[in-house]
Amino acid sequence: MAPSIDQQQALDRTVAALLVVRCSGHPADGQRRYPRWELDNASLQRLLKRGVGGVILLGGSAAELRLRTRQLAAWASEPLLLCADVEEGVGQRFEGASWLVPPLALARIHAADPALALDLARRYGACTGREARQLGLNWVLAPVCDVNNNPANPVINVRAWGEDPATAGALAAAFCLGAQAEGVLTCAKHFPGHGDTASDSHLELPLLPHSRARLEAVELPPFRHAIAAEVAAVMTAHLLLPALDAEHPATLSRPVLTGLLRQELGFEGLIVTDALVMEAIAGRYGASEAAVLALEAGADLVLMPSDADGAIDAIVAAVHSGRLPLERLQASLDRRRLALGRCPAGDAHSAATPLGQLSNGPSPSDQALALELVQRSLELQGQGPVRDPGVNLIRLDNSLGCPFLAATAPALALPAAAGWRVCLIDGQGPSPWSGDGEAPLALERLGEGPLLLQLFVRGNPFRGRADGPDPWPAVIRQLQAAGRLAGLAVYGSPYAWQALKPLLEPGVPAAWSPGQMALAQSQLLGHLGFGLKASGGSAPGAAAEVDFTD
Repeated sequence: MAPSIDQQQALDRTVAALLVVRCSGHPADGQRRYPRWELDNASLQRLLKRGVGGVILLGGSAAELRLRTRQLAAWASEPLLLCADVEEGVGQRFEGASWLVPPLALARIHAADPALALDLARRYGACTGREARQLGLNWVLAPVCDVNNNPANPVINVRAWGEDPATAGALAAAFCLGAQAEGVLTCAKHFPGHGDTASDSHLELPLLPHSRARLEAVELPPFRHAIAAEVAAVMTAHLLLPALDAEHPATLSRPVLTGLLRQELGFEGLIVTDALVMEAIAGRYGASEAAVLALEAGADLVLMPSDADGAIDAIVAAVHSGRLPLERLQASLDRRRLALGRCPAGDAHSAATPLGQLSNGPSPSDQALALELVQRSLELQGQGPVRDPGVNLIRLDNSLGCPFLAATAPALALPAAAGWRVCLIDGQGPSPWSGDGEAPLALERLGEGPLLLQLFVRGNPFRGRADGPDPWPAVIRQLQAAGRLAGLAVYGSPYAWQALKPLLEPGVPAAWSPGQMALAQSQLLGHLGFGLKASGGSAPGAAAEVDFTD
């Protein structure tokens, strides 16, 4: 007997509720930064009416986000999961909220003072959860539970909470406890561990060739810590682990999601895929088939399929054919309802929910936390101040749409106020390279005088490597031999700092900060003698450059 129209509609809505689609935090279609992945408003309204149960947001200001989450809630007939990748505080993605140092900074504090680091991680989570809830989000896609024990990792890097499993697990669990105490859900990612890879799943399918015993010793402990801390969700990794499943990547693997995570680790919460538009999945499976395979493997929620309607239709067809039991989907729907029940009623949907302190920026206590994290994670060498004005040479991945280097950014403004002229290395303008491996900078193109070198280097999705190809050790040696290195500032990767620091002559003022935001710039440059203010510089908060969830 064919199902009735009512039964068909009920099944369609059940399936749709298990999808999470992406939209911009900006309200207007013309403001979308990544229209390839961010749905227009008409499509959003139609999909939410169809029953799509979650939205991931990126971009815009804190004030825009609060209006946007209310708008999305009004378009939906059922409570939504509203989430964002705010691994470094809400201000990492939404201007005007708190942008905190990357999590790996706390691992270094933990090595010296574990109790302090755990307290800071809990406060870090509380700040993130509180601001997320105030702006209408009910799900924080953090913490990263990957162990970054591979310095060449291009996609995890400073996003990890540690370089060893004990540190990563303890700090990630503290973050979970702090955030979920504020009434939001958290998400441990990327299961079963993306830390020891040298390739980027945004671009290709990484291979993790380790044995099950090695996974148990290194990759899995942080996830066990997070599960013990009652993390609400776990996000899958797009990588292949032949020791567990030689055919399917973890996101689509029943042995990984059902056998390992659900049955062996005893996780009872939501399992969500990483974005299915990422090339590790999209380049090998169609959008519709990937969604079906993920649910077959044991995932509960399908994040960012490239064709939401096609994914819904394919899952419905899989139910009709007997490939996917309806009971399997109902179990996922029940987990979703239980998760939403952990959030304070009405926060994400009520127009009466106040914006709170964020109407005037982060609260004083959160501003103090952001400053404390920057100051405690700074590493210094040599003595400032730097010498008389010369060239402020700044290395960026790309100066276009760079959130931490606006025209007023301290890395530009503080040296400019002291008479330094700026030169950007960003892959867009004229090349500064000579072609000589021993003296790689074409100094005649940069002009006369001392040179302040500021490097913004960190693992970033889509770049395919953890650092740039630029020969910075040779540059340091060249500038010191010429007597022109006035100072060095490294923002982001500790591995770049560790490689360059031993090359510096004792008198060269230098510093590293894991953060790249304005607050980190002002604090670091203050130690190099560039007019640090008692307030600690400008407040954190800017949109992020990463294209989609990772």
